[in-house]
Amino acid sequence: MRVSDRVLLCGGLLTGAAALLHIGIIIGGPAWYRFFGAGERLARLAVSGSAVPAMVTTGIAALLGLAALYAVSGAGVVRPLPLHRPILALIALVFLIRALGGVPAVLFVDTPYMQMLKGRMTFMLISSALCLGISLCYAIGAAGLFRRDAL
Repeated sequence: MRVSDRVLLCGGLLTGAAALLHIGIIIGGPAWYRFFGAGERLARLAVSGSAVPAMVTTGIAALLGLAALYAVSGAGVVRPLPLHRPILALIALVFLIRALGGVPAVLFVDTPYMQMLKGRMTFMLISSALCLGISLCYAIGAAGLFRRDAL
């Protein structure tokens, strides 16, 4: 297995862990929504028994799971999924935007949710660093696939 494949697999495992964490947040309930930065509005909806927090979080978990599946596919562990090279590059870009844009958004966007996150700057910095690392894993993996195909 090439280094770029191993790095991509690492990114996929981290993304898969994030998907499972989101499922854990649904199970954990309102306190977990609050702890992991989902905001008071979603936590209150969860307290009231609304299905909205679970639906939103399930959607996020599904997208993260799909990204993880694409990483595993790109690393050659399972057969290639459709459009895997450009989709892996797109996933890298999405994680990069979150990594680089999260903290500035919290600092410069004035909404109640961003104000709440401003009080959790350690969480924002750690999650941004994780997103940057995952972005690099996907970018390195995608670049390896594009390079391999160019040979």
